[in-house]
Amino acid sequence: MPPRLSRAPDPILVIDDEADLRELLDISIRRMGHDVVLAGSLAEARAKLAQGRYSLVLTDMRLGDGLGIEIVRQLSAAPERIPVAVITAYGSADNAVEALKAGAFDYIAKPVSLEQLRSLVLNALGRQPRDNADADAAAAAEQAADRAAALLPGHSAAMQEVRRSLSRLARSMAPVVISGESGSGKERAARAIHATSARAAHPFVAVNCGAIPENLMESEFFGYVKGAFTGADAERGGFFQAANGGTLLLDEVADLPLPMQVKLLRALQERRVRKIGASREDAVDVRVMCASHKDLAAMVAAGQFRQDLYYRLNVLALRMPTLRERGEDIPVLARAILDHLAVRYGDAHPKRLSPEALQRLAAYPFPGNVRELENLLERAYAFAESDDIALADLGPLDAGTGRAGLMPAPAPTMAPQPMAPYPYAPWGTGVVAPVPAAATPAPVPPPAEPLPAAPAHAAPEPEPAGDPAERACRGIVFPIDLPAKLEAVERELILQALAQTNFNRTAAAPLLGLNLRQLRYRIQQLGIREAMDAADRGAVEGEGTP
Repeated sequence: MPPRLSRAPDPILVIDDEADLRELLDISIRRMGHDVVLAGSLAEARAKLAQGRYSLVLTDMRLGDGLGIEIVRQLSAAPERIPVAVITAYGSADNAVEALKAGAFDYIAKPVSLEQLRSLVLNALGRQPRDNADADAAAAAEQAADRAAALLPGHSAAMQEVRRSLSRLARSMAPVVISGESGSGKERAARAIHATSARAAHPFVAVNCGAIPENLMESEFFGYVKGAFTGADAERGGFFQAANGGTLLLDEVADLPLPMQVKLLRALQERRVRKIGASREDAVDVRVMCASHKDLAAMVAAGQFRQDLYYRLNVLALRMPTLRERGEDIPVLARAILDHLAVRYGDAHPKRLSPEALQRLAAYPFPGNVRELENLLERAYAFAESDDIALADLGPLDAGTGRAGLMPAPAPTMAPQPMAPYPYAPWGTGVVAPVPAAATPAPVPPPAEPLPAAPAHAAPEPEPAGDPAERACRGIVFPIDLPAKLEAVERELILQALAQTNFNRTAAAPLLGLNLRQLRYRIQQLGIREAMDAADRGAVEGEGTP
């Protein structure tokens, strides 16, 4: 078999009407090991594009005979999909956003930073095949599709459209706003975009904006130097530094306070951040994505979210469908979730749903979306006594819909049953007991006369079910670790409230006597969020914030 022939990568086309800048870019890019072709005008650039192939096009936004965005639109519409980046004037964020929306891969601002230029070139060429271009491109596309399918499984038309969008979003470095209901998989979609992009080898950092106390936000996002404030015993980087070279997901971005929105806008526009207490700014190469179940445009109209920040973030958009819109994916999702649970529990063979149980799930509307399906299956997996998850193992499914095939809600005369623990709680940290089956108490006729007092030797009456805190305290043998026990009780109460509200923290907070920010902080402190994230990384789908 003849050896594969390698061909040199295609050159980079640089378009700029300033001779000095053309020369600087020529020298800098050649030092990176790439050939360069230069064009000093829009007309010359079009002639060069017609004459040959290029691995990257870098164009100034303003040329003597036209605008560089015309090149962006031309290449974005071409089947070759040559990545094109633009050079903008300092502070011209509007021009950069316009170019990104037109299809630009990325942008760089004047004065051109050689560090940012190198990063831009590496990101652009990192996804370009070097040897046997057609075969390698096909293999790379197939691998990207496999990664996306693993992160977002499903055969429905809605999910096929999402995966088609993912491939387009992965080719760009522009910011993305991912919208959708709680539990619909916004964080997992962001991970899929990152995993199929040129930044896949670099960090993916997901930040829950609503879980960070306001007075800690700046230090968490940008870091601080030693001695910047009391307790700053050593220099520490923030989220931007941690995600350098990769992707930063701002989950629940709508919860950012307005003062922090101003600081974030500057960081996005300048691509530089200043640590608290530092005297200089540091360049960062981060692609920013945002996720929110709220309508950001409506929040802008209501004055609750900055318009300029929304304009800067909302360059590309992706909407995640609800599970109700992709009900045919439930069997595929359920199988993948059960496979993951088998790995977590150390089972050689994963448990499977009985036909009756699968039919029940297919008829349920899932107001909590895929996260609710994950939680429900994990509870059923833990309680099932055989390799088949039966209908009874699912527990009551009642979203108040009255749909056929759902378990009816208990009659008003029945005592309320305790809810099962939220499946993402760290197992072993609290009291875990099976949920007793609901039973209608036998009617007790009213006595005709006062009942006599029970004799002293009579057996005590059974205790009522009680609340989660009371149940957690039963059977305790002293001595105990009181702080750990109290944390376990608090975790159980929070998880019960989350499960009762289909994992909607806005609805769960008043049930616990907390405001939303307090609840988010306690979720973070008790490790609930970390457990959910750990499950999300290996389960079928998951979103950062319910």
